[in-house]
Amino acid sequence: MRSVIVLALDIGATKFAAGVVHSGRQVRDVQVAAVPREGVWEACGELLRRVAGRERVSAVGIGSAGPVDVRRGITLPLNIPEWQSGFPIVASVQELFPGAVIRFAHDGACLALAEHHIGGLRGVRDGLAMTVSSGIGGGIIEDGRVAVGRTGNAGHVGHIVVPGSQDPCSCGGVGCVEAVASGMSSVRWARGQGWTGASGIELAKAAHAGDAIALAALGRAGTALGQAISSAAALLDIDRVVIGGGFAESGGPLWNPMRAAIAEHARLGFLRELEVVPSRISNGATLVGAGVLAAGHVTADEYD
Repeated sequence: MRSVIVLALDIGATKFAAGVVHSGRQVRDVQVAAVPREGVWEACGELLRRVAGRERVSAVGIGSAGPVDVRRGITLPLNIPEWQSGFPIVASVQELFPGAVIRFAHDGACLALAEHHIGGLRGVRDGLAMTVSSGIGGGIIEDGRVAVGRTGNAGHVGHIVVPGSQDPCSCGGVGCVEAVASGMSSVRWARGQGWTGASGIELAKAAHAGDAIALAALGRAGTALGQAISSAAALLDIDRVVIGGGFAESGGPLWNPMRAAIAEHARLGFLRELEVVPSRISNGATLVGAGVLAAGHVTADEYD
């Protein structure tokens, strides 16, 4: 007799990750595949088939880079050209696993779910989870529940506009914090100033070694993050912000200017106890959140 399993799927800008959900919160047997330029669904579907093997899939949780349209089960990720006009991800996964329950959310909502269940937002009724990596995303916990919004896109904090910036963003706008403070944006800015490295990790190492351009790039990014966090905190009246992602691990050169900007801008009385802390989930938070979603730890009523 075949086992009954639950799957989690993370649709990122450059890679897919999928795994089997155990005990509702742990995602194991994780496999990864690069997002190709063409044949994107074929690569994603093949990954899901490999992870499922011969077992019967009862539910799949999907966390996708956005924007998304949860009502129609469509993903429109900015960084996957083949899907930018919309791809019916829920219907496609349903066709792959007939009879399975499919739950779908943008990756920031899954990030918030993961942090709320096993991470830094556990026990927090009002908070914000952010990822600062190649891009910047987030999800909101409001009164103990994930805030979804009209189309499922609530929490897109990467597109808060920061003061004074005219940096073009992949969304088509200018001045978004993602266009200033993400790892990719910071590397792009540093290279424009004459730095010769190629990645956010290299940029952080250069900053810790005292490189002036790298320090300026991380200082610029940290200040923009602090400004965006201050705006979000004032708007949402939250207790805590949890920040994860590879670029967020840059340490003092990023966090010190970020905290300084928060101290400068978050001056309202109800923000005095605002906490901003690093994530304790080392990797795969979106996948963890997709697993929580699929395993039914959040009911349809709670999620709506």
